[in-house]
Amino acid sequence: MITLKIDTTTQTLTVFDDDKAIQTLSVSTAKNGTGQIENTGCTPLGKHIISDKIGGECPKNAVFIGRVFTGEIYDDHLRQANPDRDWILSRILWLKGLEDGYNLGKTTDGMLCDTHARHIYIHGTPDSEPMGVPMSHGCIRMTNDDVMWLYDVVHVGVDVLIV
Repeated sequence: MITLKIDTTTQTLTVFDDDKAIQTLSVSTAKNGTGQIENTGCTPLGKHIISDKIGGECPKNAVFIGRVFTGEIYDDHLRQANPDRDWILSRILWLKGLEDGYNLGKTTDGMLCDTHARHIYIHGTPDSEPMGVPMSHGCIRMTNDDVMWLYDVVHVGVDVLIV
């Protein structure tokens, strides 16, 4: 049974088959650190699942906005024309929190802490972006080759632990 563990300290994503690590990949989590609350730009912690897989039919470097393929393929010209875009490329693995009041729903004081509603994904990013360094706006960024490989290995419902 495949499971994932994302370590925000080491900036790695490890793929487990049962209890055996079969692959460790470099990632980039949030530059604002970890946290659960909406609009903080933080990567949420805790137990999650992959709720949706998006982009399997799309080419490498496909550009997504709102989880929809724009028809664009990322390249240097597109980057220069859109310098402020937060690029979501190639594949999207949308996460859903499993811990009510922590990463699902709202906190006891009414703050939104819902990973899915916050649109937190594992996704591809331009290959020029560094891995192993916290740089995202909350999502877990991967190289395009790595996210495409991961997309093919996991299924909807796979457990994801973010620590």
